[in-house]
Amino acid sequence: MEGMSNESSDEHTAAKELNDRGSNRSQRPTSQAFRDFVASQWAQRDDQPPVREAVADYTGARREAISAAFPGERLIIPAGTLKVRSNDTDYRFRPHSAFAHLTGLGSDEEPDAVLVLEPEGEGHQATLYFRPQAGRDSEEFYANARYGEFWIGPRPALADLEARTGVACAHLDSLDDAIGKDAGQVTIRVVPGAETALEARVNELRTEMTSEQAQEADAALAEALSELRLVKDDWEVGQLREAVAASIDAFAEVARALPRAVGHPRGERVIEGAFFARAREEGNGIGYDTIAAAGNHATTLHWIRNDGQVRPGELVLVDAGVEMDSLYTADITRTLPVDGTFTDIQRTIYTAVLDAADAAFAAARPGLKFRDVHAAAMDVLAARLAQWGLLPVSAEVSLTPEGQHHRRWMPHGTSHHLGLDVHDCAQARREMYLDAELKPGMVFTIEPGLYFKADDLAVPAEYRGIGVRIEDDVLVTADGVENLSAALPRRPEDVEAWMSSLLR
Repeated sequence: MEGMSNESSDEHTAAKELNDRGSNRSQRPTSQAFRDFVASQWAQRDDQPPVREAVADYTGARREAISAAFPGERLIIPAGTLKVRSNDTDYRFRPHSAFAHLTGLGSDEEPDAVLVLEPEGEGHQATLYFRPQAGRDSEEFYANARYGEFWIGPRPALADLEARTGVACAHLDSLDDAIGKDAGQVTIRVVPGAETALEARVNELRTEMTSEQAQEADAALAEALSELRLVKDDWEVGQLREAVAASIDAFAEVARALPRAVGHPRGERVIEGAFFARAREEGNGIGYDTIAAAGNHATTLHWIRNDGQVRPGELVLVDAGVEMDSLYTADITRTLPVDGTFTDIQRTIYTAVLDAADAAFAAARPGLKFRDVHAAAMDVLAARLAQWGLLPVSAEVSLTPEGQHHRRWMPHGTSHHLGLDVHDCAQARREMYLDAELKPGMVFTIEPGLYFKADDLAVPAEYRGIGVRIEDDVLVTADGVENLSAALPRRPEDVEAWMSSLLR
């Protein structure tokens, strides 16, 4: 390779100097005396291998399924890299969902790691490449704020992660040789969007593909990995049950926090904080930004600013879910009367939404299509809106493709798959998602709503500023669905009694 031009060299030097300024606040010692001293007098590391994790009994089958879909091809599934939040501060790391699904690693494990499925015989050999712990005699041990043990704690050794996951492990330094082996003679696919630099390196190796062909190949891999999660195995269902149970506990904290929220100028933040505290205690955190929407804010579907007041006599819509260390998350919504009792108009609107949800539950069973769940909820809401005199046409006309007037007040879908992502399996093909038949093991939400904005002149004044959503997480069984979040009250009288018991 030819040397850098003077101009390029100057730019490189300037960039390095600029980056180095981020460390102006903290200078690491560099003397040999310090290096020798800091590397000495440490207790022996525990050399007992960690216990094999329960999820490892399931990840092998998941890898076999994706292997069967791409015989003879090299498949590259990155965890992703750390992302800068501000200057030299990174966001908390979350691995790519496909990586987590095939390795069982969740929480903040393992930045920069890459799972490679190498074609071997009639299947694939899986190898997990990652950055193992550095020796105490290395500069990284004490000086590297991103990866060093002094800064972030010890990382696992190769043998540790191999024992936990059941996957052969290798040093990240050997990754480039592994993915470049026989380049041009084997089809290589990489999960798109997970790690930009690695994706660029793979594209350099795919000399037999055009850019368009490479994009199509990677999209097909992402699609298959997404569809692989449509039906959950027993371990995944167990994780989702735990996430739901923790979320129900967190909703109780929300109800208890309402009196304090009313007295705070940003009461929505009080609600958000109450849920978040329990989520961090019981799991990895929240699975998505909590929606704590009081009054008219509840009519904004993704209200996450949560800086508004919480007033007596109004409703507060709380859409939140606890994410477990495995990264499986719940997604539950309850709409609560701030002072514990629904007004007549609030109860009327709430009951319409509850009836729509119940209709969706009744429609959800194996053999019916995913889209049928939404249609059942819409039948109820359109009929109720017509009954209230809000539709400019009949309910029957509104429900036709040429109508859809009722969607003014219910613009979102009634259901989405749930799992590692709150909107799981989103890259699946339409025929595998909306148009697919329900199968036992699928987990999704049922969440109809009605949203009447404060400035909506198409509805009477008493409706304005009221938003209601009721969302539950359901598991498809052999003969119907199980409401995983049934322990959190749904009927208005049960909600009132539950809140009363918590606020005594």
